[in-house]
Amino acid sequence: MLYQSIKDKITHLFTEYQKVSEGKKQILHEIALAEIPEMVYNSNAIENSTLTLEDTEEILLYHQMKKNHDIREIYEAKNLATITEQLLKNPYQNLSVELILSLHNVLLTNIDDSWAGRFRSGDERVRIGSHIGANPDFTNSLMYELVEKYQTSDEYFLDAIAHFHTEFEIIHPFNDGNGRMGRVLINQQLMKIGYPPIIIQNKSKKSEYYPLFDIYRMKNKYDGFSQLFALLLMEALHKRIIILTAKNIISLNEWAKMNRKKVNSVLNKAKRQTIPAFRLREKWMIDAEFYEE
Repeated sequence: MLYQSIKDKITHLFTEYQKVSEGKKQILHEIALAEIPEMVYNSNAIENSTLTLEDTEEILLYHQMKKNHDIREIYEAKNLATITEQLLKNPYQNLSVELILSLHNVLLTNIDDSWAGRFRSGDERVRIGSHIGANPDFTNSLMYELVEKYQTSDEYFLDAIAHFHTEFEIIHPFNDGNGRMGRVLINQQLMKIGYPPIIIQNKSKKSEYYPLFDIYRMKNKYDGFSQLFALLLMEALHKRIIILTAKNIISLNEWAKMNRKKVNSVLNKAKRQTIPAFRLREKWMIDAEFYEE
């Protein structure tokens, strides 16, 4: 579980975020909308989509494609963006099985309508590497139990979300779209309680994301996900605070040179969120006037 020092830092950042964002609901919404292509790109890339961030932006922002791509990948991008927009319009919905099924129905529209919006059943087994998803005879009841357990949990909110995410992916309730749905639900859970959405990065999936599922299966520990989500949430909070308050935002590389800092050192600090930096189109950014004592 998360150390109290991390919880305290998140509380402090969230308090600052609430203070600087007061009366600025529209710009916060615009920040979230601007993140959608990057969020969609990363989540789909984790599932091995061949679309680049630039491809995803062309599809979602300009409704065009300069290169030929599988029609399925185009619908994956459009559908995931639609879900994210829906959640941003109504962020305070309670998590429920019905909501999960509704979102999944959108996710697989024009991809596989026979699987859209329903859990696996009958002989619909799934395998993810060496892991076999839950018995389809019990996916429905397992999901109702999982949602109820989350709703009644007294764990710290990031621990509860981490536990839900691991169990959701272990159950693997759908024939397709489980990974993308799992990451959508993380953000639904965060936004429901007033926090901004996070972006799990594709570039670090093999070092920071996938291995955590193996740890859970072997040791029944999900604190690695709690820690990952905590770092990403601090980054999302830093991003919004900086955009709302900074006069000038520059790349971390530029900031390091200006302040005669070693680039690798400040990059490590950014990843650990010990300095207020955030990623924009996979590039670390920071307030130009930030001073590190």
